[in-house]
Formats: sequence, C-alpha cells, structure tokens
Amino acid sequence: MHKYIALLGASALLTLVASGAVTTAADQKTQDVLAGWTTDFSAEKPELVSSGRNPYFILEPGYFLVLEGGDVRLVITVTHQTKKVDGVECRVVEERETEGAKLVEVSNNYFAVSKRTNSVYYFGEDAGGAWLSGRQGARFGLMMPGLPMVKARHYQEIAPGVAMDRAEIVSVSETVKTPAGEFKNCLKVEETTPLEPGTKEYKYYAPGIGLVQEGSLKLVKYGNSEKAEK
Repeated sequence: MHKYIALLGASALLTLVASGAVTTAADQKTQDVLAGWTTDFSAEKPELVSSGRNPYFILEPGYFLVLEGGDVRLVITVTHQTKKVDGVECRVVEERETEGAKLVEVSNNYFAVSKRTNSVYYFGEDAGGAWLSGRQGARFGLMMPGLPMVKARHYQEIAPGVAMDRAEIVSVSETVKTPAGEFKNCLKVEETTPLEPGTKEYKYYAPGIGLVQEGSLKLVKYGNSEKAEK
C-alpha cells in the first residue's frame, strides 16, 4: 500500500512539473534574474516585419554604419537577406569586426520591427554567444523601443546561461562628437548582463542615423550602399 501511494505521489509530482505548476530551482533563478526588467514582448509578435525605420535603429536593406577606435573597425550592414526565426521573418544584419588587418569576427544578427510601434526586436545571432529565439528556452528581446523613455529597463536577449544582455535608457538628450559629425539629442543606453556582474557598456544612438558610439568606437561613415553615403 505504501509503495502504491508513493508511486501515486511521484506521478502527481511529475504531472505538476510538466504542467509548470511546480517551479524548479533553475526556473526560480531565471525568474529572479529577470525581475525588475521588461521581458515579455509576445503581444508584438503578429505585427513584426523584416524591414522598417525606427528613429534610432534603421532596418532597411543596404544601410550601413562604420565605427572605428584605434585599430578596431566595426562595420554594420543591413543585408538583403532574411531568416525565419521563431515564426517571424527577420532581417539579417551583419557585423564585421577587424583589428588592423586581422578579421576578429563576423556575425549575423536577426531583427524584426513592429509595424505598430516601430520597436525593433532581437531574435538571435550565429556567432559568439549564439542563440535563436524559440530554441532551448530562448526568447526574443527588445533591441530598441519605438518610444524610448528615460529609466525604462528591458532585456535585449533572453537565452538563459548563453546571452542575457539588458538595457536601461539613461538619457535622450546627449550630444556626441564623432569623425562623421556632431549629433544632438542622442539616446544613451547602459548595457549590462547578469552573466558578467559589474560589467557595463554605454552606447549612443542618433535620431535618423542609429549607433554613433559604442564604448571607444565612434562613427566615421554611414549611409545606404544603394544611395549616396556620408
């Protein structure tokens, strides 16, 4: 009888775990890490498309940004390619980093933009901490809100144990001087990750341009390869 009852208890517990009624230690740890940051963007999913223009993040094929700092050069290109990730047609954005004549890394990143809010969402990448939304518990994050608000905090990527970058809007009125020009009313973002506590990085985005400074890297050239570049 006791053995039968024990089996029933074990079966019930497994049912509860499978249904999500019981939270495991790993699940609880993930929930604790996500607390205080916006993480659920599922309501936007039906509105997402692969091309569009957020004031601070241009997702139009042919658009590019070139940033430099010392011997490091970062070229960001919005390609003509798309990739379906987690049921959404995403735009492929290539990042090519070199140091002197040496190629450091080439990565493809997958983004989609909301037709309704102009918010840009990040669905994964294929280099470094590779992850894809919809696989192994990973979910897409918010890369750039359509209407940034100071002190707003959100996750950019949600791939537990792999990629957990998050952003806080620090300012929307920064002035940034770069070799490509001086830009006013820039968005300042502080990026952190619970995977590397204490590490911070600041990025600046100019209206109508996009990323103009990332750490020590500053914009030197931008434009559209199919139009006149700057």
